[in-house]
Amino acid sequence: MVISFGVCTNHRASGNSDLGPRGDPVYERAGAVHKGGPCMHGWPAFMVAAMTSMACSRQPGTTAPSWEKRIQVASGEAQRGPWEMNESDYRWVDDPSVDVWANGEIAVAWADQSRKDIFFQRYGRQGERRFEQPAAVSQSPETFSWLPRVVVNPEDPNQVHVLWQEIVFSGGSHGGEIFFAASSDAGRTFSQPENLSHSKAGDGKGRLDREIWDNGSLDLARGPSGELYAAWTEYEGTLWFRRSTDGGKTFSTPLRIGGGDDAPARGPSLAVGGGSVHVAWAVGESRAADIQLASSKDGGTSFGPARAVCESPGHSDAPKIATNSEGTVHLVYAEGHDGPGKPHHIRYSRMKPGASGFEAPRAVAGSQADHAASAHYPQLAVDRAGSVFLLWEQYIASHPRPRGLAFTYSSDGGERFQPPSLMSTISAPALGFNGSQQGLLTKKLAVSQAGIIAIVNSTFRPDTASHVWLLRGRLQREELAD
Repeated sequence: MVISFGVCTNHRASGNSDLGPRGDPVYERAGAVHKGGPCMHGWPAFMVAAMTSMACSRQPGTTAPSWEKRIQVASGEAQRGPWEMNESDYRWVDDPSVDVWANGEIAVAWADQSRKDIFFQRYGRQGERRFEQPAAVSQSPETFSWLPRVVVNPEDPNQVHVLWQEIVFSGGSHGGEIFFAASSDAGRTFSQPENLSHSKAGDGKGRLDREIWDNGSLDLARGPSGELYAAWTEYEGTLWFRRSTDGGKTFSTPLRIGGGDDAPARGPSLAVGGGSVHVAWAVGESRAADIQLASSKDGGTSFGPARAVCESPGHSDAPKIATNSEGTVHLVYAEGHDGPGKPHHIRYSRMKPGASGFEAPRAVAGSQADHAASAHYPQLAVDRAGSVFLLWEQYIASHPRPRGLAFTYSSDGGERFQPPSLMSTISAPALGFNGSQQGLLTKKLAVSQAGIIAIVNSTFRPDTASHVWLLRGRLQREELAD
């Protein structure tokens, strides 16, 4: 049984940094209940009551996700010592990213803090591991590697691409460089990592203000003919873009898209479709920042001027965009009426082909319930049937970090979303808090064109254990009762 209910959580903005624990982004909320077994321990009584009262609220005739048993991708210690740059005593697994091949196989990349490396594993259609041991991607045991993005060629099982942040100190005020590696043998081995940023500006950081930022401020996307597009921001504020037309063997000269010291770009998201390349991002150093969007009509050679997507008096943050086969651009982001560091909720909008702009954004039902504290850092995916899938971090008032993942979907192209469900087998208080301790700008959701859903999460229970989890699902047509 899937229990769906309205949820919203508390969020205290905090950033993350290479300067230690003071910069952790902290937002939080409860776990989830769905097929695969509830994990109720640690949930507030009001949340259990809310789930019960709103169960089975899905409208008849709509599609319903069917979930498989969770998969433990990786496990490790849960020890975090003081920040001492690359000599820090960090021992946990974290930062998963996911993508799906057209045949239903799944790619997962994650960080192992104790080994200072990015690892890759591939899962078959029945959830079986393809490799006895995961493949090492970053191959840099002297420097921390964080917050990867994994992208596959959906039609070619051999092609895997990974982008991540390496904590290289290049002489600037903050450490960080953006690295890329590719595999042409289905993820068994990866190419020598290439530094795409080569700067001293703290690449991979998405700044809210001088003291608060998220690491992992980067994205990677693939075009319909195999083109690769990489975008990232730096602590100093600039948003950079590079493209490859040969599968990642070479990349274009870095192109500045936007951002700067007074209005730093953060959390870029890329989408390719309808003959355009789009990049959306949030803006720091502002209590009323709006989501920005720039588009390219020439495959990323140049971009038009940035424009605010949806102006509002509140603080808009952490956008994700995706395009469907018709060229509609879907957008989801977090909105806080009272600015950074205050409760946020999730908002959705879209721009249909030929439209001059995005529709008026609307709050996603269930992301701002009375008893929850905040909802932030949303994820977004679409499939060829027009379904739209959303996932976000959930917080409760008594916890500074997220302890739940809320999932919802629309089977009518974004017209209506179903009541959210919490993914309790991979995110719940009994498992600890959600990981990605260096920043929550991640890629935890992927959906194939056929509607195969993959969700990843990391959990951290201090002094006990850390885990990386994978949950697989698929939309099924509900049978109507007589």
